[in-house]
Amino acid sequence: MLPPFDYFAYKRLRDQKQRERELRFTTGLPHYYHLRIAAADKKIINQPIEKLVHDVQDSTVSALDVLRTYGKVAVKAQKESNCITELLLPEAESWLETDVNLKGPLAGIPVSLKDSIHVKGFDATVGYAAMAGKPILEDGPMVRLLKDAGAVPYAKTALPITLLSFESTNGLWGQCRNPHSPGYSPGGSTGGEAALLAHGGRIGIGSDVAGSVRVPAAWSGIYSLRCSTGRWPKGGVSTSMPGQEGIPSVFSPMARTLDDLTYFTRSIIGMQPWKYDYTVHPIAWRNELESEAQSKPLRIGLMSSDGVVPPTPAIERAITTTVAALTEAGHTVSEITTPPTADPFTGLNLASQLLNSDGCHHFNAPLKSFEPSDPGASQLSRIAHLPRPLRYLYYLYVRYIRRDAVSAALIRNFGPKSSAQLWTLTAQREAFRATWHKWWDADAQQYDFILCPVNATPALPHNAMHDAVSSCGYTFLWNLLDYSAGVLPVGHVDATRDALDTPYKTALKRLGADHGIARGAWKHYDSVKMAGLPTAVQVVGRRWHEESVLGYMAVVKKALDAYRDPQTGLSCRYTLLEVD
Repeated sequence: MLPPFDYFAYKRLRDQKQRERELRFTTGLPHYYHLRIAAADKKIINQPIEKLVHDVQDSTVSALDVLRTYGKVAVKAQKESNCITELLLPEAESWLETDVNLKGPLAGIPVSLKDSIHVKGFDATVGYAAMAGKPILEDGPMVRLLKDAGAVPYAKTALPITLLSFESTNGLWGQCRNPHSPGYSPGGSTGGEAALLAHGGRIGIGSDVAGSVRVPAAWSGIYSLRCSTGRWPKGGVSTSMPGQEGIPSVFSPMARTLDDLTYFTRSIIGMQPWKYDYTVHPIAWRNELESEAQSKPLRIGLMSSDGVVPPTPAIERAITTTVAALTEAGHTVSEITTPPTADPFTGLNLASQLLNSDGCHHFNAPLKSFEPSDPGASQLSRIAHLPRPLRYLYYLYVRYIRRDAVSAALIRNFGPKSSAQLWTLTAQREAFRATWHKWWDADAQQYDFILCPVNATPALPHNAMHDAVSSCGYTFLWNLLDYSAGVLPVGHVDATRDALDTPYKTALKRLGADHGIARGAWKHYDSVKMAGLPTAVQVVGRRWHEESVLGYMAVVKKALDAYRDPQTGLSCRYTLLEVD
């Protein structure tokens, strides 16, 4: 159907999908999923999955009871956060009888999946109306592996249209809300996963191209691990940017607890995923790396700022608290000086051009007339679609009239690239990676891991991506380098302790960051409105060292659990949302 008449097709498909979902949650769902969460359910919810697997396999608890418990959690989470796109529960019950291997290392464990992952019989819309009403014909490699491992897919979860946002909203499914404060985003693009897990879900799988499993973990108060390319299956998915390999998207695990995240990751790699998906490298799980990471005093590099957007007070306090806890536990933490020719801003500029080298064509192509896009992606599109002479004039205006050299540098070369230009950018990426590899190997560094923020701010309010779309340097850098990186919660925003002492523009001038990118993120910071939202830190390791990163995360968590805040005398241990 030609524009603008395809708007009516968008409305029809949107209404149809939302009716289907409503029916699956109401008349299409057996009554027991609507019962209250009882004491027996809470016991299952609070049981580490390693123990839960053991209980399923020795028949102490049935896999069906486990599924029904998490089905109740999903129903409640959907009401509170609108985090689910496709509910798989009736089918999941039948899969337990026919498809799921209950002798596997994940026996009976319900797993939720980002909407883009292929499950037989269900759409993978990625939030686009054009991709609705086209059910997938067979399970993708990831789902086949999960079932063979004994896991039970039970829900698909919300994401932003375009997949290029720390928001998780689209016209097809609506707005996913932060589980701690509904006026705020749960993060993106794997925000629905993070919201469901924070509400009491167990294990999830998302994708990450610029921070999309890490920012949702930080903003929703859960744990996640960004795997290097080739450690985790990525076939059998739909995407908004098919063929984009400048900054490869990676699928990675998320969990409500660190123990579950570690056990789940170890179990998946133990299933030899390279036998399911040709994109996976045959790297077996290395227990010795995980153990070694926890067996000695560590030398930790601190990147307290990415040099583009300084951390807001709440995030700065999370970092200083973590540094204090690690130091008290006997580890050495020192500020790093990044390679001068491969600094984080250079990386942000290079990664942005690589990721959008098609001039934002592909993620806009499926949109129907008047179908809402993500506000941040729309900002990128407007710049990319400017004719080159106009884009250069805009660059000059931003650089010399607004005197914003940082934003201007990102604007100048942002747009569609020829094959020759893309080759040049790819060569620059490889040189950037080589520089960091040499830097980390040098005697002056030799850090076990790098500690840094996940984002400059806690969760931002809905629609803030219009201003904060480029505030992604703390995560995007590690995608460019393809390093393994994990996220763990530290605490919560405090209305008083985390308040700004001056207006945000004045604070940014004092910090030497008075430019559009920093202002776009900081303008939404308000410690009173954000009070109670989670804060988090990021643990960054070397490429293909997921085992080490999980071990380092355990060290950080242990240090934080033992640390007492000198101001309050209380433990700073992060508190998960109660499931009731």
